[in-house]
Amino acid sequence: MKHHTLLFRLAAAILFGIAVGGGAAALGLAEHTAFVWLARAAATFTALFSSFLNFIIPLLIFSFIAVGLADLRGTAGRMAGVTLALAYVSTILAGAAAYAAGMAVLPHFVGTLAAPDTSQTAYEAFFTIEFPPLLGVMSALVLAFVLGIGMAALPGRSLFGAVSDLRDIVAKVLDRIVIPLIPFHVAGIFLTIAAQGRLLSVLQTFAAAFVLILVLQIAFLLLEYGAASLICRKNQFKTLKNALAPYLTALGTQSSAATIPVSLTCAYENGISRDVADFCIPLCATIHLIGDTIALVTGTLALLLAGGQEAAFGAFLPFILMLGVTMIAAPGVPGGGVMSALGLITSMFGFDAHLQQLIIALHLAQDSFGTAANVTGDQALAMIVDRLEQAAARRREKGR
Repeated sequence: MKHHTLLFRLAAAILFGIAVGGGAAALGLAEHTAFVWLARAAATFTALFSSFLNFIIPLLIFSFIAVGLADLRGTAGRMAGVTLALAYVSTILAGAAAYAAGMAVLPHFVGTLAAPDTSQTAYEAFFTIEFPPLLGVMSALVLAFVLGIGMAALPGRSLFGAVSDLRDIVAKVLDRIVIPLIPFHVAGIFLTIAAQGRLLSVLQTFAAAFVLILVLQIAFLLLEYGAASLICRKNQFKTLKNALAPYLTALGTQSSAATIPVSLTCAYENGISRDVADFCIPLCATIHLIGDTIALVTGTLALLLAGGQEAAFGAFLPFILMLGVTMIAAPGVPGGGVMSALGLITSMFGFDAHLQQLIIALHLAQDSFGTAANVTGDQALAMIVDRLEQAAARRREKGR
């Protein structure tokens, strides 16, 4: 049902927070004792939730990426290399395109994020509890690579089973605790923002970034299908009709992994050989996440510009390159993209708790469309891999 979707609940939470916080500010009740207690209770929840997120994110990055790398065991070497290279290059190009378009458009439209007025009630949390993460983000990423590659090379599967169980536990925590609580988290954020008179600048930044994200996702899909048409030497835009089914499925599931069965059927209908489709579609659902990359780069850039901070390409390039890796942790659950990248954003750009909350809200608002862009782009990559495999097979035949 539509009213059970994360997007609907997130929208309702934002509207609720704006209505309560904005109403209190308009009626002069922002410093009334009852409202202050409500706002402080909301601040307590958001502080505890943020601490828990900081604890769970390194575990997510480690377990998801390690298992994803280990799952490459036994795959066809050449096809795996081609698919991995294409997916990574596509992801990097999507991030670079998002940065270029964002720098050209966003400075003209984003608002200036107003800092909280120190003369107003600060709405401090009643108490906070720190949950120090077991690993830092970069330590989790390096450990995931070491163990993931090692598990793919070793014959035993006992360590793989343990890490896979950890991944399943983290996925359930995200699915049953983190994701359901995010609307309450976002409601508390916007309640405070509206009560402190900072709503207009935040909404202006959100609107500019949201529209640009959707436009860029569609534009990049057209570029990918254009590249597939050139490489395959036929018009692949006709296949977009069949790709509508996985696109609409992804809008509902908000999960690239959950859309794999529909994506496979689409690939077969588009004439992609079964061997290539059965290999590329599941793999690309894990590593080719252009929609999430565009959203994360654009959203991060918008918040930096709105905060008056530097946004040089030299600072964004390492971020984009790392996103191509950390996105491996994203496809298992709705909202996985921003959860897996949040530690990276924080460590590279110094986002405080307030900005972390805003990037989560912005990313989740477009998550359905980002996932849909991911799975639609997978079809274009599978077509290219299929064409390259056919050409390689013809060369082998001639060499005999």
